[in-house]
Amino acid sequence: MAILKIAKMGHPVLRRPAEEVVDPTAPEIRRLVQDMLETMEDADGVGLAAPQVHVPLRVVIFHVPAGRDEENPQPVPLSVLINPVVEQLTDEVETDWEGCLSVPGMMGAVPRFTKVRYRAVSLEGEPIDRVAEGFHARVAQHECDHLDGILYPQQMDDLSLLMFSDQLRYHGDVDPDEEETAA
Repeated sequence: MAILKIAKMGHPVLRRPAEEVVDPTAPEIRRLVQDMLETMEDADGVGLAAPQVHVPLRVVIFHVPAGRDEENPQPVPLSVLINPVVEQLTDEVETDWEGCLSVPGMMGAVPRFTKVRYRAVSLEGEPIDRVAEGFHARVAQHECDHLDGILYPQQMDDLSLLMFSDQLRYHGDVDPDEEETAA
């Protein structure tokens, strides 16, 4: 296992759509996921997409820690999604703060659908079909955006709400103790 270098905003690997994984059960995909997990943990993130570690494949990993979402307090264990597709299940949108390991030191207020379904394949080649709400839905959308060459600032409605993380304390509706962790 290895800690991989994280691509930063501006790198071409983050701006283009990732390629489908032909064989989700291939040993090199399992090794990539292990390295991504170690990298995500080292960076204290909640999610990571393969393009963020310079691998242009449709692979994402994420988890939702216990207590992270007041409305949905159950944790979401580590999820590995290969070739995921996200479908919105509601028109309801909520704007909340997001960070990203590829946009270090920054946070932005990003609108996201509050309820989505994602379908993917597991490392064992088994189908995954889940409905996600709240922070779980936000993380799934954020990570899957990376697979289409989209970073969270591109989803923002108001770029005046893109700021350095340490400046959030000056924004009236943000409690610095409740800032989101980087995804």
